[in-house]
Amino acid sequence: KKKEKKKINKVVFSKLEFKLFLLPLVKRFSPLINISSICIFITTLLVGVSVCSTTAFHSLPLFVSLSLQDQHGARSQRSQEADKPHRRKGEKTYSCDECGKDFTQAGSLNRHQLIHSGVKAYNCDLCGKSFTEAGGLKRHQLIHSGVKAYNCDLCGKSFTQAGSLNRHQLIHSGVKAYNCDLCGKSFTEAGGLKRHQLIHSVVKPYSCDLCGKSFTQAGRLKKHQLIHSGVKPYSCDLCGKSFTEAGGLKKHQFIHSGVKPYSCDLCGKSFTNAGCLKTHQLIHSGFKPYSCDLCGKSFTEAGGLKRHQLIHSGVKAYNCDLCGKSFTEAGGLKRHQLIHSGVKAYSCDLCGKCFTEAGGLKTHQLIHSGFKPYSCDLCGKSFTNAGGLTTHRLIHTGFKPYSCDLCGKSVTQAGSLKRHQLIHSGVKPYNCDLCGKSFTEAGRLKRHQLIHSGVKPYNCDLCGKSFTEAGSLKRHQLIHSVVKPYSCDLCGKAFAQSRNLQKHLVTHFWN
Repeated sequence: KKKEKKKINKVVFSKLEFKLFLLPLVKRFSPLINISSICIFITTLLVGVSVCSTTAFHSLPLFVSLSLQDQHGARSQRSQEADKPHRRKGEKTYSCDECGKDFTQAGSLNRHQLIHSGVKAYNCDLCGKSFTEAGGLKRHQLIHSGVKAYNCDLCGKSFTQAGSLNRHQLIHSGVKAYNCDLCGKSFTEAGGLKRHQLIHSVVKPYSCDLCGKSFTQAGRLKKHQLIHSGVKPYSCDLCGKSFTEAGGLKKHQFIHSGVKPYSCDLCGKSFTNAGCLKTHQLIHSGFKPYSCDLCGKSFTEAGGLKRHQLIHSGVKAYNCDLCGKSFTEAGGLKRHQLIHSGVKAYSCDLCGKCFTEAGGLKTHQLIHSGFKPYSCDLCGKSFTNAGGLTTHRLIHTGFKPYSCDLCGKSVTQAGSLKRHQLIHSGVKPYNCDLCGKSFTEAGRLKRHQLIHSGVKPYNCDLCGKSFTEAGSLKRHQLIHSVVKPYSCDLCGKAFAQSRNLQKHLVTHFWN
């Protein structure tokens, strides 16, 4: 009697069903068990009978068997090729179809493609920020926890992740291996160079729906949108100033600490962060690649040019609720509002003059120091800051683009035109409490009040005469000098100042 062969049920399903259900199972379990066991598992799952591996394998449809063999063969080939050093370390073979970015692993490419899909399934319970991966959410939550276990040995700055510390330490090392071919700027990381190169390109795909401002990166757009929202969750414990980002608060707190570890080798000026030092050093280099098409003014940074161009556009979206004055930037409005608040926390130790900002005090203190590193090439006049020199140079060019509609007077700066127009308006909102005299500007009132105070910190070295202002001292010193450029056409008498000549001319008419 012949041995009866065991009947095996044939597994029948479409190619689509195989792709959707069977093939994922093969891919999932094939690294763990051998190909025969997979066949037994799949056949048992679909048919419900236990069979031997060989019979089960051949009982499957032809394309299923071939697919399993292909999977097994491809895996064997990959394991063999893995032993061969056919690919160099760091070589990128997986490319993104959307943006062209390359990756060394398929998994990295898959994670990257989630950015383009827009799917962010992981949300932060504290601030609502969304992430494409759970790891991104975990890293973000460390910011709220305040735990920063990684400290820099050189400057003491703390970080939530080891990677952030490593990137920060490259700043101290001074190694910048990534250079921009267009402007020569160097970076410590390839990512920093890529972000910088977007500045040179015209492509800014991320636009703000409220003001139309465009950005090269989505992250910069998000930061910008916080300005319109008005949400500032980070406040300074010392002065109460609020910020939209934790980084902005940290930078601000350096002002109160007085710690300025970054110094300029040329003029000795110190800064709280490396970025401010770099921006300052561009002043000494004289390199200003960004020029205004309307007036020709040049700038060291693209941001400076953009802010300047707002002056020509006439757009002033930030208004003061107290006096109605408008500004092109939110920062300009904030600085202006300090005038109305009356808070002047920064005082000069030499003359007692107070300022609303630390920058104003620093600029003022240069007057007492006598240090004027910025000189005019045409007349030799020196200035304490680069801005003063730039304004002065406009006098030599004769270029006065700002004209008064009422009297036709032309001036070199928009600010000078505004001050001049106050004369025609007759509005003098600044009054002296002692004598009642009114002024069009707060600065003129301050200078006037020095007369009542009796404080005259500016002394003449030749005759000892004292003055309340540095400008008055300069005009006085012309008397001692031989230079008298203003001469009377009637009698030839010369004067050091034009106003003295005008007074003298009156005597001829009366006589």
